[in-house]
Amino acid sequence: MTEHTADYVEGMVADRRRLHRRPEEGWLEFETTYFIAERLRSLGFEVRLGTDVICPEAVMGRDPAAVEKAMERARAAGVPQDFLDETKGFTGCAGILSTGRPGPVTALRFDIDCLPIAETDDPDHEPNREHYASEVPGLSHACGHDGHTAVGLGTARWASENADRLTGTVKLLFQPAEEGVRGAAAMAASGIVDDVDWFAGAHVGCGAAPGQVGVSHEGYLATTKFDLEYFGTPCAAGSPENGHSALMCACATVMTLGSLPGHSKGITRVQIGRIVSGTGRNIVAGHAFLALEVRGETTEINDYMAKNVETTVKGMAAAYEVDYRLTRMGEAVTYKGDEEAVELVKDAARHAEGVTSVVDMNAKVGSEDCTMLIRRIQAHGGKCAFFYFGCRHHGHHKPDFDIQDRTTLPVGWGVFTGFIERTNGRKA
Repeated sequence: MTEHTADYVEGMVADRRRLHRRPEEGWLEFETTYFIAERLRSLGFEVRLGTDVICPEAVMGRDPAAVEKAMERARAAGVPQDFLDETKGFTGCAGILSTGRPGPVTALRFDIDCLPIAETDDPDHEPNREHYASEVPGLSHACGHDGHTAVGLGTARWASENADRLTGTVKLLFQPAEEGVRGAAAMAASGIVDDVDWFAGAHVGCGAAPGQVGVSHEGYLATTKFDLEYFGTPCAAGSPENGHSALMCACATVMTLGSLPGHSKGITRVQIGRIVSGTGRNIVAGHAFLALEVRGETTEINDYMAKNVETTVKGMAAAYEVDYRLTRMGEAVTYKGDEEAVELVKDAARHAEGVTSVVDMNAKVGSEDCTMLIRRIQAHGGKCAFFYFGCRHHGHHKPDFDIQDRTTLPVGWGVFTGFIERTNGRKA
């Protein structure tokens, strides 16, 4: 590692550890957004915030009361009020670096939110050992988005310092609310990527080993996330004819959704992750809440599953004589990369320091809302790719997730900066 590269690495490690200490959930990342925006501005980027990068009408899974509390917390942590006003209550931002020379528009995406998972207190867990564990009870960066953000800031510094070697425009998208696939659709709907020619997104870990870069030609399952509420009529359990049980309706719905028919043309998934109902053993429950999702190997299959949910819920509500509210809380589509962009990522990876192997990684598991940005870009002919940069981990979304930042972050940074060199580098 050269002395110059080592300086970038130390900066990314410091940023990642600072972000790791202050995790914030989706749509609530005001401290994180301020940290990013201030850095981008110091590097000469134009910064766009709020409704310039988020379309309010396309926002899903955002609780206004939680947003207000998050803004109060951010103020207490030193985020200026004028910056919070600038966000108009929406987190995330885009940094835009225009070279002033003709050339393509290249965008890179980095997600910034955390998970509602308490970090392990195991003293051998590196963040505990190195004193940068989460300071926020019940929240942690258990999926590596702190590393993604740090790589994005390292890439921003590289682009700023090498702007005289570039053409066109570089856009760095720091996206809120990836968990629950809630944020990318609203960012795409803002129009921020409507001029993008080349795009790359990535995720740390997953199936990629340390030093390995896995590049996807296709993958991910389309998904729709729902919140479901049933509103019944409570009454004393001794006179059940006077009430209508939201709890019984919810339980019947769970069993029925678990038995939904799949699709002959591909993978399907149904998951009911949470049910909350009832106030006492002798009271017919007047309310029930369920959190659920469906997934499909293609967007069409997922839409088929989502339609089945809507039909089932409507029928169950009628059968149990209760009212209901079914709300879409997030969505993502399937991914298919463009071979031109995939090959540029592979070439960048082969030349990136610290990379020991470059492989195809096309597993159709999980979901990723980066696909919403990709679909928007591909609709006007832009070329997109997605890749993984490896680490040693115990499983995503677990209390002891970790990424070995000193060796992991340089790989992601090397691929992203190499991608920009190949799309926007000045020709000799």
